[in-house]
Amino acid sequence: MPSGPLAGVRVLDLTRFLAGPWCTMLLADYGADVVKIESPEGREFRPPGASRDSYFFLSANRGKRSATLDLRVPAAREALLRMLPSFDVLVENYRPCVMERFGLSAETLTERFPRLVYCGISGFGADGPYRDRPGLDQIAQGMSGFMSLTGTEEMGPTRAGIAIGDLLAGMYAAQGVQLALLERERSGRGQVVHTSLLEAMIATLSWGAGMYFESGRAPGPAGQHHPLSSPYGRFRARDGYLNLAAPSDTLWRRTADALGRGDWLEDARFAGPLERLRYRDALTREIEETLASEDVASWVERLNAAGVPCGPVLDLAQVFADPQVAARAMHVSLPHPELGTFQTTGLPVKLSRTPGEIERRPPLHGEHTEAVLRECGLDDDDLAALRAEKAL
Repeated sequence: MPSGPLAGVRVLDLTRFLAGPWCTMLLADYGADVVKIESPEGREFRPPGASRDSYFFLSANRGKRSATLDLRVPAAREALLRMLPSFDVLVENYRPCVMERFGLSAETLTERFPRLVYCGISGFGADGPYRDRPGLDQIAQGMSGFMSLTGTEEMGPTRAGIAIGDLLAGMYAAQGVQLALLERERSGRGQVVHTSLLEAMIATLSWGAGMYFESGRAPGPAGQHHPLSSPYGRFRARDGYLNLAAPSDTLWRRTADALGRGDWLEDARFAGPLERLRYRDALTREIEETLASEDVASWVERLNAAGVPCGPVLDLAQVFADPQVAARAMHVSLPHPELGTFQTTGLPVKLSRTPGEIERRPPLHGEHTEAVLRECGLDDDDLAALRAEKAL
């Protein structure tokens, strides 16, 4: 059985694609027993005829068990209701109308199972005019204002390179589930947790939204540099890019000294934070002219030695070869029956006394169907009836 701070918590996972599976994977990482209920037909984004799961599925489903149950079949929904007393949490990421159509709405299930924590993740939220719209990551990136802040004026509104709306919604949902479980320890009752891609993206705008609240004007793309400080951004050296940040006068002096440009300290254009921001373009040009004389690694070492926050811009091959990444166990490998070796990212939150653990690979499709159903009290006759109904 899993260990960790959520050991003993059982989660019924009705999720698909990314936001929901990411939520339940985070719970599994810290000890929850997550049972993924899947359609008998197969998995999303597995290429036709492929004999193995795609990176898309593998990246968000480690640590779980898999059981097949076709919720379009009434007998399968009845089986699900028989299973629910064995679980603490149900997570789904359908549009709100879908679970209602199945007769499995949040209100219905929490009334019937008062200790159940029901978590729904949708595109736009549990109510409002867009409630039943289909929602995917890039739609939420655009509608949240995030894309308007990303990239440059020349690029136009720009998406993030990963499905950040899905991932953030999954993280907020996992937080909500844990809060509801904590409160249940006091009250003895479950409750409904709901978040959406749109709400997760808007909540994460942070001081980007604050700039609008303060000025009443929508800020444009942030580009490669911090909008409130200079130098603070991405700069080109001889063989690649680095990020450096000198938001204070002390760090600015250290930067000028480390780059061998003491003359900048006498330049009136760069005398204080406001001046350096006003003349950002000129300062950026001069910094990049200086950096062009040496490689990224040389400058990173020199600037860090001077106490200036600085780091290289790495691709993923460089990331997973980095000694700090290895030291923090952010690259994990497990044996896998189809792949030989399953590789995944490590746990970002380390607990000293009850750590999480990545000890289960992603499950094969339906790998644990019979075992899970028997754990929940279904017997041979029940299983035979479900097979006859094509519910498994």
